[in-house]
Amino acid sequence: MTDLNLLRILDAVAKGGNFRAAADRLGVTRSAVSQGIRRLEDSCGTALVSRTTRSVRLTEAGERFHLTTAEALAGIDRAFADLALDQTPRGTLRIAVTSIAERFLFGPMIASFLAAYPDVMLDVTVTDDESDIVAAGLDAGIRLGEVIQQDMIAIPLTGPQRQVAVAAPAYLAQYGTPRHPRDLTAHRCIGWRPSPDASPYRWEFEEAGRAFDVAVPPHLTTNDMQLMIRTALAGAGITFGMHETFRPYIDSGQLTPILQDFLPPFAGFYLFFPSRANMPAKLRAMVDHVKAMRRDG
Repeated sequence: MTDLNLLRILDAVAKGGNFRAAADRLGVTRSAVSQGIRRLEDSCGTALVSRTTRSVRLTEAGERFHLTTAEALAGIDRAFADLALDQTPRGTLRIAVTSIAERFLFGPMIASFLAAYPDVMLDVTVTDDESDIVAAGLDAGIRLGEVIQQDMIAIPLTGPQRQVAVAAPAYLAQYGTPRHPRDLTAHRCIGWRPSPDASPYRWEFEEAGRAFDVAVPPHLTTNDMQLMIRTALAGAGITFGMHETFRPYIDSGQLTPILQDFLPPFAGFYLFFPSRANMPAKLRAMVDHVKAMRRDG
């Protein structure tokens, strides 16, 4: 296979009209150009350049050969230029995000990323499906650390998280406040499930270092967190989810947290992806953005 550098020497000779001009164009010596042309001719088995003491010109075979190879070299140069552009964050970044990742979905993190990287288009799929992101053609995902496959690279998105059971003060005034998770079976509960064919999520608690769950009998079951919140705010029952999701309503007094002694913190959310090797610039930009947002609070 012919060395591409030899083809570049022939191109420089054709454009420069002599060996000295070609040498200046390539940043090499005149002797290197002469030796390169000789090696190329030996490889091709024919004369490509006609030399005199005063000038250099391509032979007829050299003209035909240069016309074809110059087009190929231009294509190669364009391909390398495209690769160089890939070092600038651009294109579509596809991320699967769990519906409870409030820190990411709330808005400011996405808005600030899009402002910082205007050439990146963000395609976010909100899903609680834990399928393989690579098989799904996605660049990355955001999930709780405990459910991320061990062969993935994971970058912390948040610190430790905790779940919380909440109800409107009016509900608690009417039906009383449960003192232990097992008391929930006697209350009206608003539950969650990821899809119609899945069982309602069992509410998870811990007591004396021992984890356990309660299969509450939901009076309302849905896969829509906003419906859960609105129904709880209306006083229809107790619901359960991430503390960050309910924080605005707890802070305003619209919802009251209960059973907090049974709900310790656990590992939070992570941005995860399959490998660090040759990471696309658009994904590197998201990783750096997540790190900066977490560092800045």
